[in-house]
Amino acid sequence: MGEIVYKTLIRFVLILLSLWFGKDLFGEKFFWIISVLAIYFFVFHPAYLSYKKFIEDNKNIITNSLCSSCKHFNESAVLCTKYDKHPTDNFIPCEGTAWEPR
Repeated sequence: MGEIVYKTLIRFVLILLSLWFGKDLFGEKFFWIISVLAIYFFVFHPAYLSYKKFIEDNKNIITNSLCSSCKHFNESAVLCTKYDKHPTDNFIPCEGTAWEPR
């Protein structure tokens, strides 16, 4: 999840810099339209698609794993907060020994 935020911030800064330096090319009339479209298509839309892919890739862990019913599981980051590790289909950070119900 942090990777999505990081890439989105980098894209946003690059788009803002390119819009700022290219402001004179568009003219005042089209600057705001081009700015809004560029920010949507190069920042928000890729972030949304990455988030959807993240949720789809981790759907099985979020719904069907032992970790998903533990109080130490952070669903938004797919993270065991007790051991600070990401569970996968084949790996449970505590091996089930530190599992506590919600």
